[in-house]
Amino acid sequence: MKAVLGLGGNLGDPCGNIRAALAAIANLCGTRLLRISRYYLTEAVEVAAPQPPYINCAAEIDTRLSPAALLGACLGMESALGRTRPGFKAPRTVDIDLLLYEGAVLSTDELTLPHPGILRRAFVLHPLLDLYPEGTALGLPFCDSLPKVADQRIEVYLPDNLRNVSEW
Repeated sequence: MKAVLGLGGNLGDPCGNIRAALAAIANLCGTRLLRISRYYLTEAVEVAAPQPPYINCAAEIDTRLSPAALLGACLGMESALGRTRPGFKAPRTVDIDLLLYEGAVLSTDELTLPHPGILRRAFVLHPLLDLYPEGTALGLPFCDSLPKVADQRIEVYLPDNLRNVSEW
């Protein structure tokens, strides 16, 4: 089944951590990494205290893992890459969210699909648009939500604009 993961981080070496997470995802049993969006420099949203900016991207995969098994693997990768959980929405070395899983709509204590934040976060919508330029990702139409997040600061992240991370 196809699935979409959102990856991001704002502590340490976010790009390096995202690359390491993508390599780990590609090595999961029964899983192939199909496509990766561009990287984006984004402001922290839905947080009370100021945080450093994030680097974010999205990846489309094909996997034989169930949604629950995929989530468990992602949580393990986060931990292996130094993620701690000192508080809700705290800064992090890496975050791997299961955004969409083909044919799955569910809500449990551990996992909600589609991810409940997709349609209100520029750091998810812009990478999705890279992967799905027609505006529908695995059955979820999202293009109409882009104007609603126009006030969230986001820009394509390129190696030559690294200086922007500290200036935000």
